[in-house]
Amino acid sequence: METDLIISAINEIHKKANLALESKDVVAYTDMFADDLSFTPFEKTAINKRDFTIDLKKYFSGAKTIQTTHYRIKSSAENDIFTEKIARKSVLIKPNLLIFSKKQTVQTEEIYHWKNIKGEWKVVALEIVLEEKY
Repeated sequence: METDLIISAINEIHKKANLALESKDVVAYTDMFADDLSFTPFEKTAINKRDFTIDLKKYFSGAKTIQTTHYRIKSSAENDIFTEKIARKSVLIKPNLLIFSKKQTVQTEEIYHWKNIKGEWKVVALEIVLEEKY
């Protein structure tokens, strides 16, 4: 029962985060992350929330539009951490030359580690374990 409540709360956070991604709203998107976030990009070393936010701003500025969907592959709760593996597909339209655009699809598998901090679920660690671009 408890896991169902956690999943329901986290699903709502994911919905808000997806809308923030699609509207390229850095502040709204990063709200889901704890201040001591550890973010590990695909095949790179972990960075903190400040550096992640800087990278995110660059990512958003390089895209005209972003569409994203995701689904949960699996999840588990242990001690005070809720862990989930998410499969995500994002389609970006990037400016290319003057009037043309380039479509890029990015598929990832992401592992989220959530913790309830002062009554709010926040991501304390996020790792991109698979990334394909085409």
